[in-house]
Amino acid sequence: MTGVLVASALVAGAIALSAATRMGLERELAVTAVRAAVQLTAVGAIVAVVFEHAGLAWVFVAVMLGAASWTSGRRMRGTRAATARAVAAIGGGAAVALVPLLASGAFDTRPRELVPIAGILIGGAMVATSVTGRRVIERADEDRAGVETRLALGASVPEALAPAARAAVATAMIPILDQTKNVGLVTLPGTFVGLILGGASPAEAARVQLTVLLALLAVELVSGLAAARLTIAGLRAPGERVVVSP
Repeated sequence: MTGVLVASALVAGAIALSAATRMGLERELAVTAVRAAVQLTAVGAIVAVVFEHAGLAWVFVAVMLGAASWTSGRRMRGTRAATARAVAAIGGGAAVALVPLLASGAFDTRPRELVPIAGILIGGAMVATSVTGRRVIERADEDRAGVETRLALGASVPEALAPAARAAVATAMIPILDQTKNVGLVTLPGTFVGLILGGASPAEAARVQLTVLLALLAVELVSGLAAARLTIAGLRAPGERVVVSP
């Protein structure tokens, strides 16, 4: 309980700092902190039930995918059918790793393994999708003159926005690349720490964590590339025009 109180005080300090520096993040910081507290409390109770009923595991995974897609869809406002495009990017990216990991037996389909690994992969795909989609939309709006010039010279919308797409995916990949490069040197990831606290040997914890990190490299790249293509398709209008929805 002491840790939660200290962390809450840190959030309060962050809100005050945002206000003092006119960042405008006070409301989002507060809402995010409260949501996290409420959601984790509720999820803790729900997961306990899911772990006892195998059939509910896939339902829970579907709920996680839906929540992740809704979150990314909000970040991708400006492109048509943003949430549906987020579902495709996140689901496709997560499946790239989840299917072979389960099929090979690297992880079991029992709820205690399926739910955590699916959550990690969907979470990574969500971040890549949100960042990529948001950056493509921003670049399309910020570089409107450059985009219009390329279109006037005969480029298609995907060709005109290709530089924005590459830059957006590269930006989205920075966190997972840096985390993987520095794992064990700068930080000990949550999976590793959780397994150690749960009684696993350091060697076993390291193996599982390495599997997760390497899988996330593929997941986030696939999701980022998919998000870029899908976002551009949503910005494309008849007559090879780029239209950013309000």
